[in-house]
Amino acid sequence: MSIWLNEKTSVIIQGFTGRIGTFHSQEMIDYGTHVVGGVTPGKGGEKHLGLPVFNTVKDAVAGTGARASVVFVPPQFAADAIMEAADAAIKFCVCVTDGIPAQDMMRVKRYMRRYKKDERMCLTGPNCAGTISPGKAMMGIMPGHIYIQGNVGLIGRSGTLGYEAASQMKAKSIGISTSIGIGGDPINGSSFRDHLEKFEQELETDLIVMIGEIGGPQEAAAAAYARDAMKKPVLAYIAGLTAPIGRTMGHAGAIVTSAGESAAEKIEILREAGIGIIVRPSEFGHAVEAALANL
Repeated sequence: MSIWLNEKTSVIIQGFTGRIGTFHSQEMIDYGTHVVGGVTPGKGGEKHLGLPVFNTVKDAVAGTGARASVVFVPPQFAADAIMEAADAAIKFCVCVTDGIPAQDMMRVKRYMRRYKKDERMCLTGPNCAGTISPGKAMMGIMPGHIYIQGNVGLIGRSGTLGYEAASQMKAKSIGISTSIGIGGDPINGSSFRDHLEKFEQELETDLIVMIGEIGGPQEAAAAAYARDAMKKPVLAYIAGLTAPIGRTMGHAGAIVTSAGESAAEKIEILREAGIGIIVRPSEFGHAVEAALANL
């Protein structure tokens, strides 16, 4: 089984007819994702990649029954696109767009709070690789061929480290139920804890791997949740052990500004919560293999 996304999930693409949207839409379709159309304002009524184009997300939902959306909209318009998806009753949204201003994301977070929690859209990203349920569907920009279907859940702030983990696990014939990129920006749509909660409830996921990094409190919150509410084992890798304090390292959110945000501090917090630590990125495959053998 998988969380958020499977072969029956009907997906639309916001920014469907643009160069980037077109390329990755075709990749998703070729993978087997149930893409049912897309949105480009002003091009409603046209066809693109053999699928209908709509002017608004509400029109797309009404015309296709879509439940999920991928946002390939430029940064200056992406916040409005996300809020439009939320307002159109989309349940799961992946925002790949990088460079959305933090103030725009604050506006998005406030906007989404108008909905009751059980009715609120789940947003992953911005600045994320996407989500994939191997062998079923993918929403985003990841290379689908490095993932195989299995019983390990994967949640990461870094897309490329997620690829590395998936590739090493595939080499050991270890599969993934769902891999979720939550994005590397300081203000993102959903957290490690949000997805740990879903994986804990998912019957066929036996182990969860978290890939975190310096900056922000999300890993500490996930550690507290795993300690207090989870029965399934969790492994974690934290990038940035040698990063100097106060310097942004790659992701906009990867900057240490207060206590508990450095890699060393996060590792200690996770270890104290009973979470297994993956010391180096070259050890993803070996660590997961060993943890599964001990279940």
